[in-house]
Amino acid sequence: MKNQLNDELILFLNESHNEYLAANAIRKILSKSDFKEIKENETWNLKENSKYFFLRNGNSLVAFVTPSRLNKSDFCYKIISSHLDSPALKLKENPAVCTNFYEKRKVEVYGGLINSTYVDRPLGLAGRLIVKTKNGLETRIVDTKKAVAIIPNVAIHQNRNINNGFIYNPQVDLLPLAGTSEKAHYFDEIISSFLKEDEEIVSYDLYLYNFDKAQYVGINDDLICGQKEDDLSSAFLSLKALVDSEKNYNETGIKVAAFFNNEETGSLSFSGADSDLLRFTLRRIALSFNVKEDEYLSAIKKSFVLSADNGHAIHPNHPEMSDDKNLCLLNKGILLKFNSNMAYTSDAFTSAFVKTLCKDNNIPYQVFFNRSDVRGGSTLGNISISQESILTADIGMPQLAMHSSFETIGSEDTKHMFDLMSCFYKTIFKIDGDTIKFIKTSKSNKLL
Repeated sequence: MKNQLNDELILFLNESHNEYLAANAIRKILSKSDFKEIKENETWNLKENSKYFFLRNGNSLVAFVTPSRLNKSDFCYKIISSHLDSPALKLKENPAVCTNFYEKRKVEVYGGLINSTYVDRPLGLAGRLIVKTKNGLETRIVDTKKAVAIIPNVAIHQNRNINNGFIYNPQVDLLPLAGTSEKAHYFDEIISSFLKEDEEIVSYDLYLYNFDKAQYVGINDDLICGQKEDDLSSAFLSLKALVDSEKNYNETGIKVAAFFNNEETGSLSFSGADSDLLRFTLRRIALSFNVKEDEYLSAIKKSFVLSADNGHAIHPNHPEMSDDKNLCLLNKGILLKFNSNMAYTSDAFTSAFVKTLCKDNNIPYQVFFNRSDVRGGSTLGNISISQESILTADIGMPQLAMHSSFETIGSEDTKHMFDLMSCFYKTIFKIDGDTIKFIKTSKSNKLL
């Protein structure tokens, strides 16, 4: 379904080739929406009825909206978390390889990539450079905005077993071909084009990306296919929901959107969910409003997190890969994700909160379980609560081909997810132990 929300999502996907470009794209949207950029290493003098954000390490950020009045003894945080990184091929340092007049580059696999999906695709190059200038070291976000390499398959005539389960060796089979040359220089020229005179590159984080553009697919445009939909689609929709909801200030809740890095490698990093990023933000907000420690701890137990990361739709050719009683379909609603071993954080209490929001606002939802004999993935929720214990539910959109270089989501599910995120930010609720009172929703007042 073509609409403005999906059009904007496609533009965002086509601009956000990795976490650095995604963070930069979000930064631009927030700035245009009058969010004030602050810095971690400066004093925060926050005001009520205001909007703020900050970046960490160029690849993660947190945005938040303060209410028109902050009651120190009765406020909470309403948090939506997502991640900006995706599996990719990352350029090594000292990457040049020149053999048989071919210019190649050494790469390593970041995250759980489906290796074959990077083969025979036009590949762009983007990320950040750390540049030495006359003023010191500076960070520069770069994108070639053209296909600069390709990883060619071996022809079937030379590898008769290619269709019998060929295993790609990243050290050998995934070297990108940049051109034909007697000297390895092409990549160097491309990267150097981002420098000014008397500047030099000290280090970099550069990733190859599928240059094919995100787009509508299907007879009725009911699919959106593109790179890094896991988890940039959730990130973008949470951003839109936050920007939209900031018009509603008639409450004491602090609305937060957290965009983490390194989820695909376990979140154990300076800017991952297992860092102090979320805890740091929440405490800094409280300190700025002179909230006492006991008041802050009380607020944490009144708060709620939606951990937004996509899940698996039933595969059209392999339905046996899904649990036969919990089949999740494209364009049939958001996913509420469960796992008995807490790879997902949703339990009866937190899922009841999400289900109530959905039912009261006519938002379709589905429950997701992996097959009991198949190990699934994990996500942010169970990691972030180890840093700050807040009630959390794991949600997502159903998608196909997760961790491929070109993934698929339903074009109607984007609205379902946006509606849920918007309702979450706009709903006034009060958590008291094992009860949740909905003080203000779109359609009802209920007690859980």
